Amino acid sequence: MSKIALFGAAGAIGRSIAAAISGNGQPYRVVGRTEASLRKAFGTDPLAEIVTWNPDSPASVQAAAAGIETLIYLVGVDYTKFALHPEVMRKTLAGAIAAGVKNIVLIGTVYAYGRPKTRPVREDHPREPHTFKGRMRKAQEDLVMQAHADGHIRATVLRLADFYGPGVEASYLHGAAKAAVQGGTADMVGPLDLPHEFCFVLDVGPVVAKLVDTPAAFGKIWHFGGASVTTQRELVSEMERQTGRKLKLRVVGKTMLRLIGLFVPIMREMVEMHYLVTEPVIMDDSALQRLIGPLHKTSYAEGIRQTLAAVANGRTIASVSLRSHP
Repeated sequence: MSKIALFGAAGAIGRSIAAAISGNGQPYRVVGRTEASLRKAFGTDPLAEIVTWNPDSPASVQAAAAGIETLIYLVGVDYTKFALHPEVMRKTLAGAIAAGVKNIVLIGTVYAYGRPKTRPVREDHPREPHTFKGRMRKAQEDLVMQAHADGHIRATVLRLADFYGPGVEASYLHGAAKAAVQGGTADMVGPLDLPHEFCFVLDVGPVVAKLVDTPAAFGKIWHFGGASVTTQRELVSEMERQTGRKLKLRVVGKTMLRLIGLFVPIMREMVEMHYLVTEPVIMDDSALQRLIGPLHKTSYAEGIRQTLAAVANGRTIASVSLRSHP
């Protein structure tokens, strides 16, 4: 019987985590709003149990969590509706606790920190979000960790750096990867030459699989960063090196994002988060390494190779095909 459930499983991070769990021979449950998307991602894996839910229905949430020991929370919301993050978390927590779930792992972001005061940023860095999206992510984290403090459920948060890789379309690098393979002009958010780090999506799954089996992880917050500090420009150059094609770039900054946002709502939503390009959060994940041991991080050269191959083949992450990933 499944003891681990991935809520919001159909995205790239969820598929990476499912691949790691499946690779360990463990059954798992994938929970999402649409059965078709879940079957497309996990239907060929005999270890996957597919369950749909409605997060607005307490009975549906409780049913989706029934019999589960550990809930891994990856639920996404529309980028224009970030106020839903704490709301959906509150409902999920209530249903999970009612169902007797023992542990919850929130896959988080750096939004809750706001502008970084140090480089790198450790887990004890002040959380002082100056953006609406950051405040919503902080509220989400607070709900999870308060439930732990109150003894209702054991909770932990794993904050990730910006990620990229097969199946990740909401990435600063996706436009460049498409242009490198298919031609055309790459739309990118700049400036491109400032320090940044990117986490390869396939590296996340094994880390989460270890985390859920580590009792000392709960009650605390952890970081998982990229392979090293780089720049978007350097990664574009790597794409050019691997394809032998010079990329045409169309780079937009904050002012242009604001102008485009007058007509394209999703671009308007990116304006307040532009500081992550100009004032990047570089993460210190040494605490996580001390907790679970060496962290496998795919080199940028190899990560770019796999990303370009996925774009060329029109592929996304499929759990069964990744079961041999380290």
